[in-house]
Amino acid sequence: MEQLFWINVSMVVFVFAGYPIVTWLLSRLVVRPVDKAPTEPAVTIVIAAYNEAENIEATIRNKLEQDYPPDKLDILVVSDASNDGTDDIVAAFGSRVRLLRQEARAGKTAALNLAVREATGDVIVFSDANSLYDPSAVRLLIRNFHDESVGYATGRMVYVDADGSIIGDGCSAYMRYEHWIRTWESRLGSVVGVDGGLDACRRQLYRPMRDDQLPDFVLPLSVVENGYRVVYEPEALLREESLSSSSDEYRMRVRVATRALWALWDKRHLMNPFRYGHFAFQLATHKLLRYLAFVFLIVALLLNLALLNEGPVYVLTMALQVGLYVLAGIGSLPLFKSPPTFLALPHFFVLLNVANAHALIKVLAGKKVTVWAPRTG
Repeated sequence: MEQLFWINVSMVVFVFAGYPIVTWLLSRLVVRPVDKAPTEPAVTIVIAAYNEAENIEATIRNKLEQDYPPDKLDILVVSDASNDGTDDIVAAFGSRVRLLRQEARAGKTAALNLAVREATGDVIVFSDANSLYDPSAVRLLIRNFHDESVGYATGRMVYVDADGSIIGDGCSAYMRYEHWIRTWESRLGSVVGVDGGLDACRRQLYRPMRDDQLPDFVLPLSVVENGYRVVYEPEALLREESLSSSSDEYRMRVRVATRALWALWDKRHLMNPFRYGHFAFQLATHKLLRYLAFVFLIVALLLNLALLNEGPVYVLTMALQVGLYVLAGIGSLPLFKSPPTFLALPHFFVLLNVANAHALIKVLAGKKVTVWAPRTG
């Protein structure tokens, strides 16, 4: 029992700390630099929108103001059966922006499939309807495609916390952690996760996806399947306001994890190390084990309870575990306008793992996600 306890503890430590350390070390031994250089291919920015009247005008203006040749920048908005005036706002931009409409609501993935069929750019940039780019974001992202081995590039998301809520703080810290890992993975060859608000793909590498598939995950994996790299561009910035409600954040995380677990099942052959080398290790550890880490956490807690009489070390490990969950519980209470990191991080960590457990239950029940309400999960 003791051995099983320490195996589970070790798995948790490895998933969240060991993997980043190993990746950092490998990225200094095996470096595949990206041959970045100014390049200006024709670009189509695709924005999928469902009832985004509140955000779509600012998002489109933001894209029109990009530091990129206007004659090489095409903006295409797909309205997923919006009924709040989104279409009218887009149409008001006239010939500068193209509007497509899905008459029957089918979700973001179906919207992207429709848009790419109509895209004219050699490179497709995918934007969320509330994503605001820095003026140089597209240019900085596109320079990665000077390297012919690059098939997909992703930028850096910065969460803007409007009210100092705990989700914003925890989420921002988590994203910084993810950005470090992506930097090291990119040096090795390819990253295994992207944000979805500022991504670019060579049009010829786009593969239509099922409506229930997660484009931010399935498409980059398809690019790797085709022998191209997926790289991270930390200087290309987008800004999105974090969700201020724990319930909204939780629903969003359950949705993303559900679709990601289905994607891992669909692309499970990529975890074959004899065919895909260290990328298989990255995918299995950074994604699969990360989504299943709640199993190790639960087993470690239950075994620790059974081992409390086996020595002071188990009293200490139980105190550490209980302390983590107590801090997470306090962090869930609306006690602070701007909560300290020592509360924000445990709260966000536990929220993620509970959401992942919920997602796995949905997957085992055969449930899939196709459509959802923006920013409410």
